[in-house]
Amino acid sequence: MRIPFTSFLVLTLLVSSCKKSTDNGRPDFDIIQEQILTQTCATAGCHASSSDPSFAQHGLILAAGQSYDQLVDQAPMNAAAVASNYKLVRPGDAETSFLYHKITCVASHHPVTGNFGSQMPLGGQVLSKGQVEFIRRWINAGASKTSSSIDDNVLKDSSACQVAIQPLDPPAAGTGFQLTINPFEIPKNFEREVFVRKNTPNTDTVFVNRLQMRGASNSHHFVLYGFRSLIGLPAVDQLRDLRDPLTGVLNQTTLQQMQNHVFMGGGTDVNTDVTLPAGVALKIAPATAVDLNAHYFNRTNFVLTGQNYLNMYTVPRASVQYEAKTLDLNNFDINIPPYTRRTFTKTFTFNTVTRVVMLTSHFHKLGETFVIKIAGGSRNGEVVYSNTDWEHPLVKSFATPIVLQPGEGLTSVVTYYNPSSLGVGFGFTSQDEMNIIFGYYY
Repeated sequence: MRIPFTSFLVLTLLVSSCKKSTDNGRPDFDIIQEQILTQTCATAGCHASSSDPSFAQHGLILAAGQSYDQLVDQAPMNAAAVASNYKLVRPGDAETSFLYHKITCVASHHPVTGNFGSQMPLGGQVLSKGQVEFIRRWINAGASKTSSSIDDNVLKDSSACQVAIQPLDPPAAGTGFQLTINPFEIPKNFEREVFVRKNTPNTDTVFVNRLQMRGASNSHHFVLYGFRSLIGLPAVDQLRDLRDPLTGVLNQTTLQQMQNHVFMGGGTDVNTDVTLPAGVALKIAPATAVDLNAHYFNRTNFVLTGQNYLNMYTVPRASVQYEAKTLDLNNFDINIPPYTRRTFTKTFTFNTVTRVVMLTSHFHKLGETFVIKIAGGSRNGEVVYSNTDWEHPLVKSFATPIVLQPGEGLTSVVTYYNPSSLGVGFGFTSQDEMNIIFGYYY
């Protein structure tokens, strides 16, 4: 039977519409490399080369000519992904491919414990839903280096692929309370850092030994602060910006209010859960004034959303032997020239006997290692903390406290590598650097 020419033409058009519509049949992976990996992942400081400060954390290079062999059938370094028997890219199976879990905005693909880490690209150009879908289809089609089968029309969906935050259930009655920062907008191509003053809802003095936090993707940090002085406190439930969202100019009033802060908890990892050692707890007076501080970065042409939860869990007064105090030890003397690796050392000494029960660190993406040593006494120079992951810094508890006598202290030894052509120093944005020891003692 002969097929009429018009029917043949319609059939041809239907078949061709299911194939590639642009890029003249170029391999799918070439499109992924040029439009996604090169532009958003293989950037200085992230996945460009083994010289990136973060390379020790992920061991993954996504530059052209290397990315395919680095991804396909390769094991991830993330412990949770390894335990789940994932590959970075498992041909034919996006569901067990860690790459897909790191970029997708489907919330169910991101464990609420944060074990899989933050959505990628971290602080960079959030991928569009079309880009994520193109990669998903490429993986499920076999993750070929040379095939050309995925419809390019998928890439036309340019809406932002941002993971929606999963609500955090508050503590059960009588076991604690919850504080929140309600959803707020993060303008296009802007870093927004906000503060919201709250009063804790307890009507009697309580003792808190666990802080559980949750935040949206593209978060840089979440910190809970108290106040040194109760004079001139900011208004309750008022969102205050560190920088004007329209001009980017620092808000001097907010800067002055920050000088009144006392660290109480939190840090870089917005989805973290910290429990103090048994017998140690923070004393929270009735209606204590606190400041919730959230920092998000948005280097996209989309408006993103920030939101944060904080659960504070209490323990009976009779179980508390020691009232926890907090460490907030800053080194502001940071100056990293272009294309330079530099180490900064600073010692902090104490005037009274200090028993350290927990340590963590805070630096930004140029940080390679953050080491804390004991300064003075019989343990002088002993390393008690070491961290290489700026995104999810180690939180280290000490069941046996580190006892420091008067005149002894802690030394921070922090190494950075700057792969860019611009010098970097201390500052408040994610493009600047910091160097802070956080912790608890009694």
